[in-house]
Amino acid sequence: MNPDMKVKLAELSELTIGQLASKYEKLFGEKCRSRNRRYVYRRVAWKMQAGEEGGLSERAILRATIIAGESLLRVTPPNARKAKKEVPTSMPANWDKRIPPPGQLIERQYKGKRLIVMVMTDGFEFEGERYKSLTAIARAITGSHCNGFYFFKLGQSK
Repeated sequence: MNPDMKVKLAELSELTIGQLASKYEKLFGEKCRSRNRRYVYRRVAWKMQAGEEGGLSERAILRATIIAGESLLRVTPPNARKAKKEVPTSMPANWDKRIPPPGQLIERQYKGKRLIVMVMTDGFEFEGERYKSLTAIARAITGSHCNGFYFFKLGQSK
């Protein structure tokens, strides 16, 4: 490495991340997506040295292309995670583990209709009315006696 390059690298190490990012954008011709100072510094320093000393040989570029072609790359992005709607509340001491925490929603499709029940600390709310149990809600929906946990498929192994 020549002395001029050593001086340039020393000056480069004194730059802020914003200044390094703008230098990166000038050298690479693309927006700098990283704010990791060490990473950006190394990329800029490598590009400066490659420009001055010639970069990779044709053989190295060919070998890297072959290795990249053989590697297993993900061609589809990962599925987006669905955010759960949670309302933080305190759980009563004797809370049934089959029932979601207060503030959560219980959803069920029944005869083409989507049923949504809000879990409360002292019962349940369905279509604006308060109920003491899931069985009472299931009875109101079906018109006959039905176990609430079974109707809403809670606490069952899948």
